[in-house]
Formats: sequence, structure tokens, C-alpha cells
Amino acid sequence: MITIEMMPPLMFGGLVLAMLIGYPVAFTLAALGLSFGFLAIHEGFFGFRFLQAIPERIYGSVLANELLLAIPFFTFMGSILERCGLAEDMLDSMGQLFGPIRGGLGYSVIIVGFILGAITGTVAAQVIAMALISMPVMIRYGYNMRYITGVLAASGTITQLVPPSLVLIVLADQLGKSVGDMYLGAWGPSILQIALFAGYTFVLSVIKPGHVPAVPKEARTLKGWALWRKCLLGIVPSAVLIFVVLGTMMLGLATPTEAGAMGAVGAIVLAVIHHKDFSSAGHRVLLVGVAAAGVGTIIGIYFTPNLVFKIAFAIAYLAVAWVCLEAVRIPDLRDLVKQGYETTMRITCMVTFILIGSTCFSIVFLGCNGGVWLEHMLTSLPGGVWGFLIFMNLFIFFIAFFLDFFEIAFIIIPMIAPIAQKLLAPVVGADAALIWFGVMLCVNMQTSFLHPPFGFALFYLRGVAPKEVKSSDIYWGAMPWIGLQAIMVAVVIAFPITVTGLLDAPTKVDLDKVKIEIPDIELPPPVIDFGQPKN
Repeated sequence: MITIEMMPPLMFGGLVLAMLIGYPVAFTLAALGLSFGFLAIHEGFFGFRFLQAIPERIYGSVLANELLLAIPFFTFMGSILERCGLAEDMLDSMGQLFGPIRGGLGYSVIIVGFILGAITGTVAAQVIAMALISMPVMIRYGYNMRYITGVLAASGTITQLVPPSLVLIVLADQLGKSVGDMYLGAWGPSILQIALFAGYTFVLSVIKPGHVPAVPKEARTLKGWALWRKCLLGIVPSAVLIFVVLGTMMLGLATPTEAGAMGAVGAIVLAVIHHKDFSSAGHRVLLVGVAAAGVGTIIGIYFTPNLVFKIAFAIAYLAVAWVCLEAVRIPDLRDLVKQGYETTMRITCMVTFILIGSTCFSIVFLGCNGGVWLEHMLTSLPGGVWGFLIFMNLFIFFIAFFLDFFEIAFIIIPMIAPIAQKLLAPVVGADAALIWFGVMLCVNMQTSFLHPPFGFALFYLRGVAPKEVKSSDIYWGAMPWIGLQAIMVAVVIAFPITVTGLLDAPTKVDLDKVKIEIPDIELPPPVIDFGQPKN
């Protein structure tokens, strides 16, 4: 005889077992949800009509969710930028800029990983691009092999945390918070993590200078203005794209979906201007468009938008359209856009199917009092709030050995979000509780790409590394960087201000001091209608 108290642990155990066997996650979730749903109906835990909530939730909260429309736009943007040559130019220029100091190539990989993370949002793109470009150079100049593999893999995972990360968009949706607040909360840990990675490289250059030597002088071919010009040509367009995507969102000028659409167009523009076949006429049109956008922006900031403002931005839009037409003219870029469409469709379909499966599972799980079971289990942990945070982070760390971040976000997060809100609100406030929790888990989930032997970043690195690079070097090289990310998780737990510092402070109102004043208003004299006289 199965009781309703037995259903939640049975469902959770069945999910873990199916994951270990290796069945596709989306279909496993749907099959488990429907199977246990029919079992619950047979046992009389709820009626058949309860399952009507599944299609209603799928059409109402998944397929009609405007926020999730941002995912294909950001995916397309990352797919274009990973193949357009921007990473090559930036790594080459940054490598020569930092080359004279010990660990310079490591610093360049970390910084470029941060910049690419802010404009691509895909781990595979960064790891593969940076490994293909930087690994041969670092091997040639005598860098330690384990440091090489570790810094390349870890710098590729930075994109999980740096806005506009897809992870943050998904977490914002599942936690019911705004994407803008999630991005603001992630900036502090992002910058701290870059500082932590750079600090480790610096310490290594002091303790073991032979592991991270400086680049010989004869190998640095660019100097002076030529070097700075190449650096700026990579950084300035990237900074403009970051502002177009993130700045418009932070300023409230665009929704995440609209910002993603602008980012997709901006990625095509960046790909065109970095291509060797970009025409001289296109260069002139681009300069005119940039000047017009600058004039329009100045007018919009300091003056009332007028006809000149509209004409300036009309010229800028026409310039963008002209540059995009160059992508149609150049065969390489046509193929690039096609590959971007295919990658976007594949990832978007995967996310949608996982969402549908997780909806089937979660509705039945909650219908069987799974939320009550989970809340009782997590609130009974020793240590109160801190015990809950430590347990959840250890749980996410280990479950990330087997699940992708999409699967974790869609399966685990909706179940524990109400409990996290209840427990964490007294610590940082009700508004910031789930932002703090979401960013904390995002920092934690970065390690899922570095876990030996299942870390995807390690698989990507193994696929493009030369034959002389041993798999053991890749796995052992990731260990110190996993430790650094674990330190970052501890910092975010111990110092919530790293997340909440940039968030708007909640407005506090003392109800005892609230006064309602009614102004004196001179009312017109009343009009009395005596009606029509009777005959």
C-alpha cells in the first residue's frame, strides 16, 4: 500500500535512478511525472482533472513566456561571435600587451574570457576558441601544462556568471525575479572571480616563475600605437555591444528579449567588420552611422528629442542595415549565419522539451505534497539558514556531476525557491533573498563544467588539444580552479553585500508616521434639478 507521504521520495529517487541510467532528461521527466500522476489517481490522492494543469501550465507559462524568448536571441549572438574571429584578434593583442610580465598570457586569457563572456554567453565557444588560439602559444613559451589547461577551462566557464549569461536569464525566470536585478547581483561576484583568478596567477608567478614565464622580447611583434590600436579594435566594438545589450536593459530602455534582439543584430555587425572582405564603402557607411548615433545620443541626453534626433537615428539604423547586407554578400558570413540559426534551433528545442518535461514532473510532485515534504526536510537541517545554504550548495555541486545547468534550473530550483525565500528573507530582505540565492547557485554551477571526469569544458578542451596534452593534465589542471570557484561560493555566502550591493535598497515606510492630508478644495455650488413641472 502506497501512502501519499511515500510519493515525493519515490519520485525523487526514480528521477535520480533514471539520470544515472542515462535516459534523456526531458523525456525522463515527462514519463516519471505522468506515470506517478496516474498512480496518484489510482490511489485516490487527486482526481483526473488535476492533470489538466499540465497543458495549461505548458501553454501559459512555458510557450507563452516572453522572457524565455531572450534565450534564442542570446544563443544566436554567442554562436555568431564564437566563429567571427573576434576572439583571435583580442587574444593576440592582449597576449602581446601583457607578454612582458610573468603570467602575461594567463592574464590575457582571463581578461579575454571575461570580455567574451559578456558578449557570447556560451562556454563551448570560449573554451574551444581560446584553446585553439592560446594553447599552442603558451606551450611554445614554456608554460606549465596543467596551468594551461586549467586557466583555459576556467576562463571559459566565466561566461556562466557574467551578464548576459543564459544561466541568469533562466534563473530569473524560475525564481520569478527580474533579469535586470539578477544581472546587477551578478556583477560583484563576476569581478571578484576575475580578481581571484588573476591573483592565483600572480601568486604562481611569484612562487613558481618557471610555470608562467614572460614572452621573449623577440616574439612581441607589435609595439606602441600599433599594439594599442589592435587592442582597441577588439575592446571598443565589444564594449559597444555590451552596452547595447546590458546598458539598455539596466536603464530600463529595453526588455531582455528586445536587448537580445539588438545583441543578435550587433553580433552580425561585429562579424562583418572583422571580416577581411568588408568593403570600403561599408566602412564609410559604418562611420557615418556611428557619428549619427553619437549625435542622436547627445541630443537625447541633453535636449528634448526633436526632428534632428529622429533623423540621426534613422541614419544609424540604415547604416546597420547596410552592414548586415554585407553579410549577405560575403559567402563565409552567409554560412556563419546559417550555422548560427542551426545552433540556436537545436538549443532552443532542447530547452523547450526540458521545460515541458519538468512541468509534468513538478505539477505531479507538488500535487503529492512534495513541496511540504521538501520544506520539512530542508528547514529541519541543523544550522538554520547557514545549514540550509551549505547543504544546498553541496547538493548542487554534486548533482552537477550528472545534470546540465538547464536541467538543474528547471527541475531543482522551482522546488526550493519558496523555501529559500522564506529562510533567506530575514537575512537580506524579501526583495533580495532570491537574487542572492540565484547568483550563489550560478557561481556554484560553474563548477559543473570543470568536474572530472564529466565536465563539459574538459571535454571541449580534450577535443581541440594537441596529442601531446595528456588527459590527466586536463583533469588535474582543473582542480585548483574548482577550488577557487568554491572559495567564491563561500565568499558570496559569507558576504551577501557582494550580490546585494548594487541592488536598489528597499523603501522602508513607518506606518505610524504616515499622514493623510486632504487639501481644501472649493467645491462649486450644488445644482438642484426639480424635474419637469406636472400638468
